[in-house]
Amino acid sequence: MKGLFGGRNPRAVVFDCDGLLMDTEPCWSVAETELFARRGLPFGADEKALVIGKSLPAAADAMAEAFGEPDAGAEIADELLRLVTEVVTAKAEAMPGARELVELTAAAVPVAVASNSPRALLDAALVRGGLAGMFPVKLAADEVTAPKPDPEMYLTACALLNVEPADALAFEDSMTGLRSARAAGVPVIGVPTLKHQDFPADVVIGSLRDEELLSWVRGWPQR
Repeated sequence: MKGLFGGRNPRAVVFDCDGLLMDTEPCWSVAETELFARRGLPFGADEKALVIGKSLPAAADAMAEAFGEPDAGAEIADELLRLVTEVVTAKAEAMPGARELVELTAAAVPVAVASNSPRALLDAALVRGGLAGMFPVKLAADEVTAPKPDPEMYLTACALLNVEPADALAFEDSMTGLRSARAAGVPVIGVPTLKHQDFPADVVIGSLRDEELLSWVRGWPQR
């Protein structure tokens, strides 16, 4: 882990939100299961793999194909957003170690959150998790032209943090986010949501409470 930057420390950190800082994937699964059930279809691991990490429009388009409703992506997106916002607002919790890690990193370097969720849902999740005031830079999928896996979100976040992508560090849990950061040239620590999945990040850890990670971050000079 300490070898990521050749003995240096990152100059900024960009966090994903869903599945990384906030345990919202179960909330998404509740909403997605309901959408499939309304059409008499089961929702399991294969269906989850179709949508995890994707932006709302991309997930809705994937669902539209699965439903045999290829022209209904926009309507499905609206339906899904209503459902998942209700569940996130009522039930989502911060991932173990999320607040401590954000506090540690923010004491040393500028931090941002870059999410494939729309701004309204990102804000709802951060408020629910007690994380809303920790990020001077927040970037949502509906605030860029092309969300993850396109590199635009990471390139924009790095520009807002005034740091070169190679000097920033990303935390991601999905292949979609990993591809986005990699395409932007940002090193990635992965905390994969799908544990059985090959996850080719620069470093892969089991949780944000990883002792080696926390020891490394505690060693960064504070601002």
